[in-house]
Amino acid sequence: MNHPTEAKRMNEKNPEPITIVQNVSKIYRQGDRTVNALLEVDLTINEGTFVAVMGASGSGKSTLLHLMSGLTRPSAGTVIVADQDLDKLSDSKLTRFRRERIGLVFQAFNLIPSLNAYDNILFPLYAAGIKQPDTSEVSELADQLGIQDRLTHRPDSLSGGEQQRVAIARSLIANPAIVLADEPTGSLDSVTGQAICKLLRTLCDQQGRTIVVVTHESTVAAWADRVVVLKDGRILKQFEVDECGNALSLSMQYQAAVESEDTVLA
Repeated sequence: MNHPTEAKRMNEKNPEPITIVQNVSKIYRQGDRTVNALLEVDLTINEGTFVAVMGASGSGKSTLLHLMSGLTRPSAGTVIVADQDLDKLSDSKLTRFRRERIGLVFQAFNLIPSLNAYDNILFPLYAAGIKQPDTSEVSELADQLGIQDRLTHRPDSLSGGEQQRVAIARSLIANPAIVLADEPTGSLDSVTGQAICKLLRTLCDQQGRTIVVVTHESTVAAWADRVVVLKDGRILKQFEVDECGNALSLSMQYQAAVESEDTVLA
């Protein structure tokens, strides 16, 4: 991938951390059994960078994303987004903060079937009580994402790629501090999935968007600046994508990390 590495971005922009995860653990109870979804995780995401979180099913990657988005609270540790400690917010304030400062993109799109693409994009603003939002941003986003001629269509009339583009536009409409995407290409064919990855890459490069993608696919992670590898709730390794050269090399480095007997914290 021909894109700047995170290190180069830091030199060019000197970005500040937008998300800081400090010594975070998440423990679930399932009857008499304790599940350690995350264990003492530390992670910093710099503004204007694209980070991929990789791991097998059950590694804790989706739990990490949910903690960073405020959808769940940590059992221990601190999650800070845009200078705000999420655990210090009440449920109502956390909901408002998430709506205004965090953009969410899901594998299943999560569009409202009864609304057309235009209103789906604007839904976060409607939910915030803004009855007459500035709609010029919708046109601009739709143009950037290539869905300008699909705004009057409902989700069942859109392809999977078009639905995901609408979902991405919806995540951007409030100009969030960070965009968090959970397996955003998982419901798409490989060609459409790569188009979505290219789109996220462009949003990062041209607009300075901060993007975190959870994935188990090396072809998706190859579009990022940095890869964070999770296994059994712990960070095994972090590495720059530019060091790998291609998706195959990235996949080999990922496999070497998860198969290693020794946990190496980067």
